[in-house]
Amino acid sequence: MTDEEIARLRAHDSNISRYRRLLKTNLSDLERRYLEQRLSEERSAVKNLDHPPPTPRKEHGQSV
Repeated sequence: MTDEEIARLRAHDSNISRYRRLLKTNLSDLERRYLEQRLSEERSAVKNLDHPPPTPRKEHGQSV
């Protein structure tokens, strides 16, 4: 894992911790839905760092 990937992972982990902490507070339904969506996005980003999507293969005669 590169230094850049480690930095990204730390940033995502920090955001996840912050969103989880905020979800324990008194929030409106709208605020709660927003934080839950952001938390889901951060978790997906962490998964993508662990397992990046496959790079499209260049077919003969086609450009990517």
